[in-house]
Amino acid sequence: MASNLFNRYIWLVDTIYRQPEGLTFEEINEKWERSSSSDGNPIPLRTFHNHRAAIEELFEINIECNKSTYKYFIDNAGDLEKGGVRRWLLNTFAVNNLINESHKLKQRILFEDIPSGQQFLTTIIEAMRDGVKLEMTYQSYWNDNASTFIFEPYFVKVFKQRWYVIGRSDKVRIHALDRIQELVTSSTKFSMPADLDPVAYFFDYFGIIHDVDVSTIELKLKISSGQANYLRALPLHHSQKETERTTKSSIFTYYIKPTFDFKQEILSLGEDVEVISPMAFRQEIGKVAKKMSEHYQ
Repeated sequence: MASNLFNRYIWLVDTIYRQPEGLTFEEINEKWERSSSSDGNPIPLRTFHNHRAAIEELFEINIECNKSTYKYFIDNAGDLEKGGVRRWLLNTFAVNNLINESHKLKQRILFEDIPSGQQFLTTIIEAMRDGVKLEMTYQSYWNDNASTFIFEPYFVKVFKQRWYVIGRSDKVRIHALDRIQELVTSSTKFSMPADLDPVAYFFDYFGIIHDVDVSTIELKLKISSGQANYLRALPLHHSQKETERTTKSSIFTYYIKPTFDFKQEILSLGEDVEVISPMAFRQEIGKVAKKMSEHYQ
């Protein structure tokens, strides 16, 4: 039920966003009744306004009404193009909803599955919105037994087809949603720390590991010309700068904390990447590459 409600929010944002001139409530209902999710039933006006309020609270997307035309429009539509959660919502859920409307195309469009978001994501987001703690039963890959504890959900992040929630139990921790066994919403309130900025929390990192013992370094990678095209189109990190370019290769510079996730990403590029500096990190990656090579001797 919660998942269906979440999809309704996304459908509503996407439908209005794709009509810059706006839509009347009647026009919105006509489109809704033609969608596969409606079962032919209209949206009651009161429900529509409740959805508007929830969308504004959850995603800071304002659906306003033009009093002269009685058409609803997204007041801050320009923000949807700036990245972050708003852009992700449109690029992911909205496209998925569109495909659901075009049944004949379903077998011709292939998606990456993110199974961890289906069961617990909505519950976590609602707990974040309402500022209430969760009772979580969780089993990591490193423990033989699950444990149950009270958890304050601060923010969520997706990485490599997995959803993660960052929050506090005994201290601030990162939990993967696909390792949650049970999640129960409590009535106990909490407040997110005023000095915790989700963007800043991972600013110097690649991936989901947050290790304060790892220092930020200037790191240089030599990338083959073919692979460099991919990094130009999709940078590994927001600090990425192409500082040198030839016909055969490019040098990319990063200011980053090289945690395990970043090391794995570099190794995944295979022979197309060479760590230039710093020397200690170059040697570290070299040792791993040597061990990998030994498997094929």
